[in-house]
Amino acid sequence: MEYNNKQIISMLKVLLMMMLMTMGTQTVYLGQTHAQLSSDFYAESCPSLFPAVRQVMQRAVAKERRMAASLLRLFFHDCFVNGCDGSILLDDTPSFRGEKTAGPNNNSVRGFEVIDKIKSRVEKLCPGVVSCADIVALSARDSVLLLSGGPRWSVKLGRRDSKNAGFSAANSGVIPSPFSTLKNLINRFKAQGLSVRDIVALSGAHTIGQANCCAGLTFNNSNINFSFALSRHKNCPATSGSGDNKKAPLDIGSPTRFDHSYYNQLLDKKILFNGSGTDSLVVTYSRSLNTFYRDFVRAMIKMGDIKPLTGSHGQIRRNCRRPN
Repeated sequence: MEYNNKQIISMLKVLLMMMLMTMGTQTVYLGQTHAQLSSDFYAESCPSLFPAVRQVMQRAVAKERRMAASLLRLFFHDCFVNGCDGSILLDDTPSFRGEKTAGPNNNSVRGFEVIDKIKSRVEKLCPGVVSCADIVALSARDSVLLLSGGPRWSVKLGRRDSKNAGFSAANSGVIPSPFSTLKNLINRFKAQGLSVRDIVALSGAHTIGQANCCAGLTFNNSNINFSFALSRHKNCPATSGSGDNKKAPLDIGSPTRFDHSYYNQLLDKKILFNGSGTDSLVVTYSRSLNTFYRDFVRAMIKMGDIKPLTGSHGQIRRNCRRPN
């Protein structure tokens, strides 16, 4: 069969497109590039990234153990609002309102200064290369690792930074409230591609850090063990709104160790454990630290995959607090 020049050129274009669609670590869809995240994304462009992040994190956690929990939570609050894009780090600008003053974040989410220090150090080593979104993901991993040898995992990298914040999205309920029902939690996590198992595993992050007292939660909840409630009453006010911003650990046994004692307290009804469909997972994690670590790591990696900006989308911010 013979082909004219126009037909040959047309076939060559098709073959070239097919080659591009299967080449390297990128997939091309009609001109739109979607780069895949990978743990070695900065292996050549910023080989000193990991120790640089670790050094700043070590100093921050040594200065204040609670900071580890805060940076872990920062990652969660970033990813649940329009994906893991570093948007939570943005300050207000004349063109948009940042997420920091949204209901779930205001006077609650913290650790921004630590991210600034990491970014400053990394920019000196590898200017314009590493995104703020990836720094948040790495700081979350190191937060866990630095607390008494928590689980280690390879963080998938290659995210780019959002140019805008999502104040309205952060206020829309995508970030579950501390007072959420189990059904609401499941729906919120499912919307992000996370399973019930992921919910229970990720809740194990409450083994570190502190939470606001929220008096009504411990004074009026019949599913909370009396001795646990009594221990909370020493620091927390009896009247809602009269001191809810005071802090108290959820894991009263080892609040600065990343272990599975949180689940043992759930079984004792020292926090919430009330015959729901998640109880079997709580039992499993209370008995096996390795199983908890395995599922927690898997859930963290899945959460880090929530709608990242990659390829030609977004930007690499020079300053994590504002767009370039």
